[in-house]
Amino acid sequence: MFQSFKTTSDPSQAKPRLARLRALMAEEGLDALLVPRADQHQGEYVAPCSERLAWITGFTGSAGAAVILKDRAVLFVDGRYTVQAGEQTDPALFEVDSLVDNPPREWMKSNLSTGAKVGFDPWLHTVGEVRALQKALAKAGASAVPLKRNLIDAVWEDRPDEPVGPVIVHPLKYAGVAAEEKLATLAGKLKAEGVDHTVLTDPASLAWAFNIRGSDVPHTPLALGFVILSASAKPKLFLDERKLDQEAKAHLTSLAELYAPSALTTELAALAKAGAKVGLDENLAADLLREVVEENGGTVVHFADPAALPRAMKNETELAGTRKAHVRDGAAITEFLAWLDAQDAGSLTEIKVVEQLEAIRVKVGEAMQMPLKDISFGTICGEGPNAALPHYRVTEQSNRKSAPGELLLVDSGGQFFDGTTDITRTVAVGQPTEEMRKRFTLVLKGMIAISLLRFPEGTRGADIDAFARNALWRHGLDYNHGTGHGVGSYLSVHEGPQRIAKTGVTKLAPGMILSNEPGYYKPGHYGIRIENLIIVSPAEPVEGGDIPMHSFETLTLAPIDRRLIEPALLTEEERAWLNAYHRRVYQEISPLVAPETAKWLEQATAVI
Repeated sequence: MFQSFKTTSDPSQAKPRLARLRALMAEEGLDALLVPRADQHQGEYVAPCSERLAWITGFTGSAGAAVILKDRAVLFVDGRYTVQAGEQTDPALFEVDSLVDNPPREWMKSNLSTGAKVGFDPWLHTVGEVRALQKALAKAGASAVPLKRNLIDAVWEDRPDEPVGPVIVHPLKYAGVAAEEKLATLAGKLKAEGVDHTVLTDPASLAWAFNIRGSDVPHTPLALGFVILSASAKPKLFLDERKLDQEAKAHLTSLAELYAPSALTTELAALAKAGAKVGLDENLAADLLREVVEENGGTVVHFADPAALPRAMKNETELAGTRKAHVRDGAAITEFLAWLDAQDAGSLTEIKVVEQLEAIRVKVGEAMQMPLKDISFGTICGEGPNAALPHYRVTEQSNRKSAPGELLLVDSGGQFFDGTTDITRTVAVGQPTEEMRKRFTLVLKGMIAISLLRFPEGTRGADIDAFARNALWRHGLDYNHGTGHGVGSYLSVHEGPQRIAKTGVTKLAPGMILSNEPGYYKPGHYGIRIENLIIVSPAEPVEGGDIPMHSFETLTLAPIDRRLIEPALLTEEERAWLNAYHRRVYQEISPLVAPETAKWLEQATAVI
């Protein structure tokens, strides 16, 4: 199995751990310590050795931070994790506050006394984050103190080792463009901007640029490492050679000079001493890298990760691969939904559902000669009130049995050599209520609105987010997460910089893959989310139009539960889209599934 159901949260350990940490803070002369949920690469998915926030608080969510004071501690999480944070932490030790409405720097600005010293690890905060932190603390008369060592690591006696997962070469038949060509293009960008060097700190950019994949973090094929790209010299790649077999080492040494990760700061300092102009992405690069350059006489300029946009804009080979992956995954999801529909409600548990889905994905991948390499994230499977937690993860302790009259939400995905998938379906267990049907249909209307959208070149994700919420807003409802995230090509299921959200500032461009997943959550009762993946594509021109337009191509192929749809709430255009989508699902998926599943699918995709 790819997924564990054992909880790694242990709030009972927080008290002695806090005591040891506070003793060390006193030795360092600190009044507060900032503990982010981050590693040196600022990634969403981190290795066990970097789960510092979970170790000190018990909270295991994918985003958060803590401020530890001498006699007080606060955990900051976003709206996805408010309930989870309360369940996983000891309320006698940790207050819970909003990461969005009252982030740590704002909280400290209001709660710290004049002269307070706040320690932070400059490896775990970006250049932009530290600048904002310093500005906020200055208003309170406090100061930010970069630490020479991580204090959590100093008291974490059984901290796991750094990962050394094997690296593989990602074949050209999946990558579409040779690594030599990608690296030459990136060097050209540096030269055009007058930048001597830049540091790629995002492992996804490293993987994309060098056509490699790794296994250092859960569910995402990343090799943790760094790259110094230069405008006119061979790249320097900082990667633990224990990860490399003969093929991978030969591939990489033909492209770059290989160094141990510990040599990064030394090599960067040497370039800075030569008077180099070094570009760092202020939203991605650790502040320690800025320190190294500036302390050694170099010049730092803001330079966005040059691999981020070309990585997001998939080439034709990658798009062809992801279409195949979604047909394959659609067959697996359809087999799963048919199995689910045949079960007695009382016989199901969340863990049983997750295990069955994973087993089907493995079986279908093998049958279609493209094995499932991993799930693309820990499956979200919530029954009844658990579905109202958008990022709920079932454990042996929380495992809920299904019951008639509830909703089951399953958000899952797979990693295949030719693509990364992510799909959410919400299904009725027994007879849904009228309220459930109405609110499900409002969510569906939002998903269809994005699917049908045409928009001008240059449109950002923030410009279209409201289309997905409009039907809900009209009924005084909403959801507390973005509408869509970017998706990689056998890379991260949450890929930037593209997203459909109020904060989505990147222009949507052809080849970008995004999720389309509006939802609705009624705490303590049920949750609804419907998710398809979509590709940004040039739109067909219309008569009389005079500007280039884009539209979305839907990738995901699986039925949407008709029992939860209230047809009277759909417009003719929405109904036509849904019927056409279901017709396509039946045509493409029915030949790939078992005959009894194909019969089930015919009913599941019948015209509304």
